[in-house]
Amino acid sequence: MARAGMERWRDRLALVTGASGGIGASVARALVQQGLKVVGCARTVGNIEELAAECKSAGYPGTLIPYRCDLSNEEDILSMFSAIRSQHSGVDICINNAGLARPDSLLSGSTSGWKAMFNVNVLALSICTREAYQSMKERNVDDGHIININSMSGHRVLPQSVVHFYSATKYAVTALTEGLRQELREAQTHIRATCISPGVVETQFAFKLHDKDPEKAAATYEHMKCLKPEDVAEAVIYVLSTPPHVQIGDIQMRPTEQVT
Repeated sequence: MARAGMERWRDRLALVTGASGGIGASVARALVQQGLKVVGCARTVGNIEELAAECKSAGYPGTLIPYRCDLSNEEDILSMFSAIRSQHSGVDICINNAGLARPDSLLSGSTSGWKAMFNVNVLALSICTREAYQSMKERNVDDGHIININSMSGHRVLPQSVVHFYSATKYAVTALTEGLRQELREAQTHIRATCISPGVVETQFAFKLHDKDPEKAAATYEHMKCLKPEDVAEAVIYVLSTPPHVQIGDIQMRPTEQVT
């Protein structure tokens, strides 16, 4: 079960946002399998509690700690980091996975939809990154890692109006991750920053995007063999297991059959 290169992370703490399903749940499980303490947060924690019980009964060496947090609310995020500090000393790995897409085009989309995407995909990610770095700095952690779950939509714009604003938020993640890498260098720390940019992953993502058209959502996943959340979790483990002098900037991964 233990992966070469993951030994140094054993018993250390990782924060995974959006851990109630899909990629976040798979990443949380993979980290617990490698012996980490994982704080998994989401607005609703029932699924995370079930996953924590599964991990415990499977005898995985790590532990999953569910935490209720609304990432669109900065006070919620700050309170979560404060709780992590008091109960577990602090964060060594921050995996900014939470993200959402609303079907709000640029010409006729709602401002509320745009704000919802921006608040979670850009601002929450940035706040979590800042707080995770401060947590590492105050404990002299020099080998931490911040991983942003980005998207292929952060690298090209699809001719589909419903994802144009979402794509803009993911382009922001691409810029933020490189900016973070540069600031970490300026700070003369060995904390690393990485993006993972998947194409189509079979999750509830399309069903939330096309919430009024479940048939269209289902069709997203039916015309090809999609990536699984476990494939993205595998990429996270790979990134974390590289030697401390190796920094992976971005992993772009698509289903083999995906065209764009």
